[in-house]
Amino acid sequence: MQEKKSIHGAWASRWIFILAATGSAVGLGNIWKFPYIAGENGGGAFVLVYLVCILMVGVPIMMAEVFIGRRGRQSPINAMKDVAIEANHSGKWSFVGWMGVLAGFMIFSFYSVVAGWVLYYIAGMGTGDFIAIGSDDAGKVFNDLLADPQTLLIWHTIFVAMVMVVIVGGVKKGLENAVKLLMPALFILLLIMLGYSMQTEGFSQGFDFLFHFDFSELSWNAVLIALGHSFFTLSLGMGAIMAYGSYMPKKTSIGGSVITIAAMDTIVALIAGLVIFPIVFANGMDPGAGPGLMFVTLPVAFGQMPGGQIFGFVFFLLVGIAAWTSAISLIEPAAAWLVEKFGWSRVPACIVLGLVVWGLGIAALGSFNFISDFKMMGFNVFDFLDFMTANVMLPLGGLFIAIFAGWFVTRKMAEDELAISSPLLFNAWYIAL
Repeated sequence: MQEKKSIHGAWASRWIFILAATGSAVGLGNIWKFPYIAGENGGGAFVLVYLVCILMVGVPIMMAEVFIGRRGRQSPINAMKDVAIEANHSGKWSFVGWMGVLAGFMIFSFYSVVAGWVLYYIAGMGTGDFIAIGSDDAGKVFNDLLADPQTLLIWHTIFVAMVMVVIVGGVKKGLENAVKLLMPALFILLLIMLGYSMQTEGFSQGFDFLFHFDFSELSWNAVLIALGHSFFTLSLGMGAIMAYGSYMPKKTSIGGSVITIAAMDTIVALIAGLVIFPIVFANGMDPGAGPGLMFVTLPVAFGQMPGGQIFGFVFFLLVGIAAWTSAISLIEPAAAWLVEKFGWSRVPACIVLGLVVWGLGIAALGSFNFISDFKMMGFNVFDFLDFMTANVMLPLGGLFIAIFAGWFVTRKMAEDELAISSPLLFNAWYIAL
């Protein structure tokens, strides 16, 4: 079969693909959610289960997404359709691509609202608003922010514009340039914050909280949490990895690249825990504060520490970059499809997508104030978008991809794309699917 070429371009190298996919995987969930759920569910025991889930479920599905994307060389919608037809099956398999693109679109609409909070805190840390702030005042700042639709709208709009500026440049001028700049910056800032937290008196306590092996806390529910998070953190089932795979050079090893991405994603999550919890414990605060940990507990901690204004600014800048690189990957599949379907350039495609997702984001931010009483299936708009994507669309998308790659794509096609030299390793991947 003659190799297809993507009309959108290709990554310059394997490492650019790895940086881009890692940028997609590393997001807000890595920075606060993973450390929190690990500490609350058995520490090191939970981390061990999580790593097994990554290897047994996350990596095999991610490999399947990448090889389908590279085989099809188009947006997830058209890649699923073309690969299905090549395997002598119905082109209606494109519905999996549709579901992934729609999920990414929906996630972006509420993700941009949370990213807007982060931008607000970057500005606040930079101007010294949190110096010597108490917990009551920090809680009031966050609650006042949620109750102020005008301020939320400003930061939501800025974040949407930041993402669209990158997407409009395409693979080479947009995505590639962004990840080459942002991902090294993210790693450097993370290491700076790790060095800072290692100097605090709470480092050993934070380390123990994250890595203590307590199997008594490891319930079946904790196993399900580990499985769900392994899925979400690798950006599976939302079209992002399939789209990025379509720009991947032909000779690049899919298996090696995916394992590297999974390892980097997990390392970032663990380092984030070693950054956050020592600071929390050094200030005698509650490590189980959940979402409030980032926006209430940490600002108080930074506000009371020597050099806290600077390091608080660095921390929220780090979180902002993680949110930015993840959000780019959520919209890219939809932008690629519009270019393919209508022959548009990137500019009109991004204007249309930007306006639609911006409007949906207004409904999501309104969940905390002007439409807080509006419910869908018992959820406000923000929580409904979160529930439908994380609990329904992403797991279903991953399941369908596993079924498609394991049972409908021919073994010859899979062997050709994955090019795994060891029959034992290939069979392990095949059985896992």
